[in-house]
Amino acid sequence: MRFPRFFTKKRGHRRTDSHAWGSFAEGFFYALLFGAGVVFGLLLVTGAVSYAPADPDSVVLQRGYEWWMWLLTLLIPVALLAFGGSGLARVVRTWGKSQEHRAAASRTVILQGLAGASPAAGHPGVPSCDNLENSPGIVLRYRLPLESPENWTLVGFGLFALLWNAVVVVLAVGVGADLIGGTTDWLLIGLLVPFVAVGVGGVVLFVRATVLSTSVGPTHVEISDHPLVPGMSYDVRLGQGGAHLFRSIDLGLELEETATFRQGTDTRTQRLVVRRVPVSRWQRVQPVPGGSFEARVSVTIPADAMHSFSSENNAVQWRIVVRALPDRWPEFTRVFPVVVLPVKALVTTAISETVEALE
Repeated sequence: MRFPRFFTKKRGHRRTDSHAWGSFAEGFFYALLFGAGVVFGLLLVTGAVSYAPADPDSVVLQRGYEWWMWLLTLLIPVALLAFGGSGLARVVRTWGKSQEHRAAASRTVILQGLAGASPAAGHPGVPSCDNLENSPGIVLRYRLPLESPENWTLVGFGLFALLWNAVVVVLAVGVGADLIGGTTDWLLIGLLVPFVAVGVGGVVLFVRATVLSTSVGPTHVEISDHPLVPGMSYDVRLGQGGAHLFRSIDLGLELEETATFRQGTDTRTQRLVVRRVPVSRWQRVQPVPGGSFEARVSVTIPADAMHSFSSENNAVQWRIVVRALPDRWPEFTRVFPVVVLPVKALVTTAISETVEALE
């Protein structure tokens, strides 16, 4: 039996490592996590106290643990089992496969989200407009959907605060049980202090993000027509809710390019705004109490604008961006994607429709 070498090909002054040993080390790491989850779970289940800590000679016939106590106690072992098990499954699934095969599989998952929906009918490479035209506006024809990273930030803060403080509750219950029993575990208390500090910080961040999201109010953008064409002008209606003063509100067009590429063994996605077109700016805006600030402007798509594009490795996306600076809160950004059609494809489609109508 011949073991795989630690190093394979030599490239200049460096050597590439062995994929077999790398996969083995990764699998061993996940196996340790899975084993730790099994050990901790068995210790918690089988090592439950069945006697009174203050009087070990007294037999306890009924334990005082409720179902929620077991749920919190088993949270850490279950997390270790889930993380270690999923990692082991991924290592087994990719064992023996080449680097190119694994890269293609991981890239497919990432690029499916990058490419988005199916291409628009008659316009290969242009993303579909179905999800952008399924909501009618109050005044104008369409109400554009909101695509803001702030919503994901709020969800992330909430999940972190929930999971972390669940662990804090488990540790606090253990410390409380020891104190009631007349014993003091200083190691556990010392471990609890930084956990409580991080948990309080997570709650503060979540509450701050929630208050910011609710106090500044929702942002609505409506547009007179869609998809858009270079050189054409469209009416856009902006509605910004909130009960506080806004120092400034900016509305503009942005062209964002997304590229997915390989860097070493990692698949990376980079986003860059390559063009900005200011549309309008409002100063010292005070929304109507119980209502919202409303404005209607005309947006002209540049005649030389690159059309929207989506493929496996690249994407070009136009979007209407609203940036607002509240008086007592940090600046926030709301993004509303739109689709810009190519001019030549639009002319060809119009000619085809005219010929069909004449026939």
